[in-house]
Amino acid sequence: MTIVQALLLFVSGFLSGVVNAIAGGGTFLTFGAMTLGGLPPIVANATSSIIQFPGYITSALAYAKEIRADRRNAIVLGIISAIGGLAGALLLLSLSNPSFRAMVPWLLIAATVIFAAGPLLKPKARSDEHRIGPLGVASQMVTSVYGGFFGAGMGIMMLAVLGLATGGGYHRLNALKNFISIVIAAIAIAVFTAGGVVSWLHAAIMVPGAALGGYSGVCGARRVPQAIIRALVVAVGLLLAAYYFFTG
Repeated sequence: MTIVQALLLFVSGFLSGVVNAIAGGGTFLTFGAMTLGGLPPIVANATSSIIQFPGYITSALAYAKEIRADRRNAIVLGIISAIGGLAGALLLLSLSNPSFRAMVPWLLIAATVIFAAGPLLKPKARSDEHRIGPLGVASQMVTSVYGGFFGAGMGIMMLAVLGLATGGGYHRLNALKNFISIVIAAIAIAVFTAGGVVSWLHAAIMVPGAALGGYSGVCGARRVPQAIIRALVVAVGLLLAAYYFFTG
């Protein structure tokens, strides 16, 4: 790896942290940067999970009080999500790079559509909190399988699912989402590490960039309209999907 390549990876990690702090969607940048740099898609996907992981932890810590207050649902959802995340990660490892490569443009389009529809999927404030039922269990299982397998747009999907499954206000749902994201990512990272599909060199370069970007993004969130960042991320997602379609 050249110094220029390492610098570009660091910058993409930094930008992913910025957009995650403002509107989400940093996975598009990290996954795209690594695959465009020649990393096999399965390795890029697995490594991207590690790059995003510190952000999940800090977000959950910010909601520690809400998570403790809703520990019953958190435990149930955590167990469901651990099972689904494990299934999704194992499913990814069962594929060859060419097989996963053929799926990438479709996954990117699906994730881009979910991301673009984020404002519409954002749950409205509700007071009818309730325990998760069978439909909620099934929906969260599907979401967590997707999260363990690919992950882009997972947070938006979970907010929508949790809003229907348990009700409650936005911050309660966001707290649960952040906790569940840690569970899914931790399980997936353990599987990917055991499967030997993580590029630790790329992770070591991009994680510090993502951390700095996340901190800087908090300042940017107060100045840059989310609509602008969201439009840029959607454009990146569509461009990457087009690239994989036409080079497949």
